[in-house]
Amino acid sequence: MSPLVALVVGLVVGGVAVATVILRSRRDPGEPEPDAVVGPVEAAYARRLLDLMDPAVVLVDVDDAVLLANPSARALGIVRGQRLLVPELLTLVHTVRDRGSRRADVRLPGDLAGVGPRLMGVHGVRLHSGTAPLPGPVALVLQDITEARRTEAVRRDFVANVGHELKTPVGALALLAEAIEQAADDPEAVQRFAGRIAREADRLGRLVRELIDLSRLQGGEPLPDLVPVAVDDVIAEAVDRTRTAAKAKDLSIAVGGQHDLVVRGVEGQLVTAVTNLLANAVAYSPGGNRIAVAARARSGFAEIAVTDSGVGIPRKDRHRVFERFYRVDQSRASSTGGTGLGLAIVKHVASNHGGSVAVWSEEGLGSTFTLRIPLATPDSHGDGSSPDAVTADSSKERS
Repeated sequence: MSPLVALVVGLVVGGVAVATVILRSRRDPGEPEPDAVVGPVEAAYARRLLDLMDPAVVLVDVDDAVLLANPSARALGIVRGQRLLVPELLTLVHTVRDRGSRRADVRLPGDLAGVGPRLMGVHGVRLHSGTAPLPGPVALVLQDITEARRTEAVRRDFVANVGHELKTPVGALALLAEAIEQAADDPEAVQRFAGRIAREADRLGRLVRELIDLSRLQGGEPLPDLVPVAVDDVIAEAVDRTRTAAKAKDLSIAVGGQHDLVVRGVEGQLVTAVTNLLANAVAYSPGGNRIAVAARARSGFAEIAVTDSGVGIPRKDRHRVFERFYRVDQSRASSTGGTGLGLAIVKHVASNHGGSVAVWSEEGLGSTFTLRIPLATPDSHGDGSSPDAVTADSSKERS
């Protein structure tokens, strides 16, 4: 028996008991008593059961008056006094009363409980026996499925995006293999096509690695124990990993800011995050410029800022750059070799460490990405400098 089915069974049993007691009090003295006799102790237990349920539970009488609503239902704002405030729920009550048990998804307006629109999975059950449509109380069980539906949509988009991203290098490899076969007598062409195959294979391998990394960060594997990690070591390793790509574009990487900062984290993940920020800066910076990376302590966090003088990010795209597979300029995807996963990985690394990542950017002026990770010791706080201090320090390194 699934948890939801068990919940509904418990609701029906408890609801019938409570409804019986309430309806008995409304009967005329001359009416015969119902077959089931429920004492005050049973009724109290049933009401306590409904109050303890996390899903919202509402019991509606034959005249559409609310007989009872548990605290979860009232917290949603769907009940006021003895009235249901959501017309869709009242319509569902009528349908259940006429046709029997029904399930439906109902969207609640955001102004009801003040927490934004919510999508509720609603199971309506009529509490009288038999199959004929008879007037009787109806119970509604409401479960918040907003996050579940959002997760389903994200999963569908993720699968579609992965399929799309894999098609490009796989298709290119197939075409290049065919081209090599046809150019077997032309060593120069074979060498040229082989070089392109190597690039596409590298792109495909990077995409697979980043997909695996993202899966692990999103809960596919438990997070390792957090240990003290030197920020200087993280930056040094990330710079070393990025240096070859930077030199290929005649870019220099300047390191500045505070030293000897220590955070609690997983060194490999932190190195990956900073490396992704640097790689992003290299990809979108014109040749002959300088990239700056600087660290400082502020408000109990180590802030690692990576600043470039690249093309910048349009205002409308800044809140989306950390989404998986999102690219500001799709036409640059093949030239930069990016997978659209690097910044998403940075976001999840920050989240798993109890930190955050933010971006400042202006078109034509460049961007600054700031990774914030909690410091290892409570006394390693910043000096209260302004929020733009890291960017200012980075700019000095670039001048």
